[in-house]
Amino acid sequence: MIQELTREDVVDILVGAMLYGAGGGGDLAEGLALIDRAAAAGKQFRLVALERVPDDAFICTPYLLGAISDLPQGADALIDGETPPILAAYDRLIRHVGHPIYGAVPCELGGSNTAVPFYMAAMADSVVVDADPSGRAVPEITHSAYAIADLPVGDIVTANARGETTVLEGIASDARAEDIVRALAQLSGNDIAAIDHTLPAKILRPGLLTGTLTQARKIGAMLREGRSHPQALPSQIAQAAGGRVLFEGVVTTSQTRIDQGFTVGRFELLGVANFEGQTFCVDLKNENMVGRLNGVPVVTIPEIISALDIETGEVITNPNVRPAQSVAIVVLPAPAVFLTKRGLETFGPEYAGIETTFQSALKVP
Repeated sequence: MIQELTREDVVDILVGAMLYGAGGGGDLAEGLALIDRAAAAGKQFRLVALERVPDDAFICTPYLLGAISDLPQGADALIDGETPPILAAYDRLIRHVGHPIYGAVPCELGGSNTAVPFYMAAMADSVVVDADPSGRAVPEITHSAYAIADLPVGDIVTANARGETTVLEGIASDARAEDIVRALAQLSGNDIAAIDHTLPAKILRPGLLTGTLTQARKIGAMLREGRSHPQALPSQIAQAAGGRVLFEGVVTTSQTRIDQGFTVGRFELLGVANFEGQTFCVDLKNENMVGRLNGVPVVTIPEIISALDIETGEVITNPNVRPAQSVAIVVLPAPAVFLTKRGLETFGPEYAGIETTFQSALKVP
């Protein structure tokens, strides 16, 4: 029923999750630091399928929220103490609810936000559930199957690097949760730990996409094993994940800034090989939102737009795209929940600033 995972298993999950992170989901180095901290404490990483979770078992969704750029000037006053913010939030949650938590699910797929529940669950001698509410990384709390299914948010607990914790009760919706937690993040150096949707599994099932961590592990293993031939990885990974390589080129410019608690910006590529003489640019808001070929939008959210370094085979997260990098743009299918009418209204082309009906880049010759 419960899988015992090695460190390599968890790292494969995190690396695969980065591909589904579409440039967001947090930095892998931060995620690895959490995993190594738990391993050094002698803790175990355990994974359980959603269908194996008892209906009345409480599960929760821990995450880090904020911009993904370096902290702004002056934020270095936020010094980590002995207890990482996510553990401070978990300790406060347990005191608030007054009963044990069976396990945790990631809020999204990505290098650090997928690591957060593994770290928290390991330190609490708990489990991670093989599911998540997004199937990719997303910029806002409202971009999830939880919100699309109108599931209750439950009480929210937050903690920042100053050791300040809050308990938010009576939150009416995910949209309201986004506004409040984002505001708290901006008051905390654009980085805050939070735990929400602490509810029985029977309530959360409609808002969870099953098997996403197992799929991430498969892709992560492929990326690890293919490092010796990185130039072949983009097409291999695209095929394995049901996607396609949309462009290959060299980065000419990359610019980002923090705006209202998000990392926003753009990077541009000049085509090579089969794409010589063409250009491709990607607009981002934490995650990659839209890709333009020769100035024309050809791919938008909710499809997953990821960048791979052709020379190293590594997934590139934002804001780490650098001039002169050789990059392949790989597009993966959108999670089905975002292709519904409600999903596209929430996280479709209009959110990316494109006034057009969604068209899949995977169906274009």
